[in-house]
Amino acid sequence: MYLIVGLGNPGDEYARTRHNLGFMLIDKMAKAAGVSVKRRDCQSLVGGGVIENQRVTLVKPQTFMNLSGEAVSCLNAKREIEGNSLIVISDDLALPFGTIRLRERGSAGGHNGLKSIIAALNTNEFMRMRIGIQPEHPVSDAKKFVLSEFSRAEGELLGGILDRGAEALGSVLRDGIARAMSLFN
Repeated sequence: MYLIVGLGNPGDEYARTRHNLGFMLIDKMAKAAGVSVKRRDCQSLVGGGVIENQRVTLVKPQTFMNLSGEAVSCLNAKREIEGNSLIVISDDLALPFGTIRLRERGSAGGHNGLKSIIAALNTNEFMRMRIGIQPEHPVSDAKKFVLSEFSRAEGELLGGILDRGAEALGSVLRDGIARAMSLFN
């Protein structure tokens, strides 16, 4: 059983922001798999189903980004998920726009949602998918940038990026993280 957590912020005002790429990818995967991510559990919206012949729980924490660890820790404890069965999806300001990076483990890389999860679980031993949101120009206010909506040009590319993210997650479930990393990184 896999726990797949997309990071984001709850509320309509954040729905189309760069920081909500995790939520967007969870929604895409849920729709494709016929899974409803609406049940409330551990300060999250969750839904269970089967993707690539693997039982999964898709998760959108409702704690706001900086407290994502509270939700993930609670769900992790209830389901007794091993680190190798937890996958966290986040945006990444350090990666060029649309770039996908899969990792077996690692640091938070300055991402407050990942920092919260690492602190709550007391480990960085879980899989993660980072999706790049870095613009071609310098960013003077990172918080304002990640909480802003995609530009028109970025929005036109977003569907393809989410398709590729869904393919990468499918590969992790089907082929394992090492193979998926070799195909998508």
